[in-house]
Amino acid sequence: MGFFDKLRDGLKKSRESFFNKIGQILKFKKFDKETREEIEELLILADVGVEATEYIIEKLEEMKPEDAFSALKEILVDILKGKNELNVPSEKPFVISLVGVNGSGKTTTCGKLASMFRGEGKQVVIGACDTFRAAAIDQLRVWADRSGATFIAHMEGADAAAVAYDAVNHAISKGKDVVLLDTAGRLHNKKHLMDELQKVNRVIQKLMPNAPHEVLLVLDAVTGQNGLQQAKIFKEVVNVTGIVLTKLDGTAKGGIAIAIAKELGIPIKFIGVGEGIDDLKPFDPVAFVEALMAGDENNAGSLG
Repeated sequence: MGFFDKLRDGLKKSRESFFNKIGQILKFKKFDKETREEIEELLILADVGVEATEYIIEKLEEMKPEDAFSALKEILVDILKGKNELNVPSEKPFVISLVGVNGSGKTTTCGKLASMFRGEGKQVVIGACDTFRAAAIDQLRVWADRSGATFIAHMEGADAAAVAYDAVNHAISKGKDVVLLDTAGRLHNKKHLMDELQKVNRVIQKLMPNAPHEVLLVLDAVTGQNGLQQAKIFKEVVNVTGIVLTKLDGTAKGGIAIAIAKELGIPIKFIGVGEGIDDLKPFDPVAFVEALMAGDENNAGSLG
């Protein structure tokens, strides 16, 4: 199965619950006040969010398109388009810090990214900076062994910044390509989390002034609007450069991707649509919207 088919399958709940209905309305009804209200309600229920929903409706009203269905797809792609590609530096190593609440899939995402980079022939170092949980360290060690990445860890309760420093220092000294830092995600104490994440950044910047080159926030799509609130907090705490949206196959509210992009202005860089090691893929706004809006007979118009 190709990734588009897997993406389409992964978004099945969202498509069947909301977006197919939106498509049918726009294809067969005139875009009037009644239609507007129907579309608004479905978008809100799909977790697109109030701000993005109002924007979408306003754009449709401005455009007055003959083909409102195709116009909606173009609007959604426009919202989702951003700096979706990774910001890879010219000098090695490429340092990526992964942040997010516990349970969002952060440690698993770290392992899957390691596997992806290893598949590209890159030498990868994983730093186990979530020293608060021994289970996280053990889980990450398994992922490192599976992918063939170098694993850097200290004892449970150790200084997270010291682990990050050792991981980056090892990569520099050995000429390795990528460093993945799996950080803690204890939002119940925001000040402590802020202090820890900022200290991690300060310490590794002694080795590489521009690191981390990416700060990826891992969000569980199933949490919907709660995920959006998490994103707002992390955006306050640390300079989040991109979103990894996991577990899209487990929710009917895939519209959260649109809410995140519109309300936070943070680009989505990866999405997860399954448990497999290859089910985390770079985010493609066009493919995402096509999969979200495709009818079961696959008769949706192409965006090109």
